[in-house]
Amino acid sequence: MTPVLLLAAEKESAQVTDWAARIGWVVGLALFVALVYWLMREGWKWRGTLQGDLPELPTPPEETGPVRLTTSGRYHGSTTAGQWLDRIVAHGLGTRSRAELMLTDAGLDVVRPGASDFFVPAAQLREARLDKGIAGKVLTEGGLLVVTWEHGDRLIDSGFRSDHAAEHNEWVEAINAMIETNSREGAER
Repeated sequence: MTPVLLLAAEKESAQVTDWAARIGWVVGLALFVALVYWLMREGWKWRGTLQGDLPELPTPPEETGPVRLTTSGRYHGSTTAGQWLDRIVAHGLGTRSRAELMLTDAGLDVVRPGASDFFVPAAQLREARLDKGIAGKVLTEGGLLVVTWEHGDRLIDSGFRSDHAAEHNEWVEAINAMIETNSREGAER
């Protein structure tokens, strides 16, 4: 045979796409993603069940006294103090949201549109500091205001990021001064 005829004899039509296999892979992948999402949701609910011993969150008193500081920003979540990856999800503390913070003589009021508000009485505040991360949110060094407070028999770290990060130092100083004043007054009694 001549070389031209050999070339013509070897040519075949293009392979047809196997749509059944392709659709099977897409459906299988969608089911896998749905299973992973369901498992994550169940894990979140299980974590909330394990933390069911956490008492109800306090509500702000009728008279809170004068407002010392106020800011708006983001609430990034709460963790067990000192364990920045051990997220607390009970009572809505694990839900990230916008937040309005207000520091008064009575304590720290956290108003969260679309999520559960909570209040930290001044007597339960333990420390305020700047940090770089909490429960899945990592920022630059000092980019996160972390407030440590006692609730029931647990110490909790709650992380906030103000819309104006320059305010964080003022918040740390004010909260720590309030804690020092309360501890001095408690020691005098």
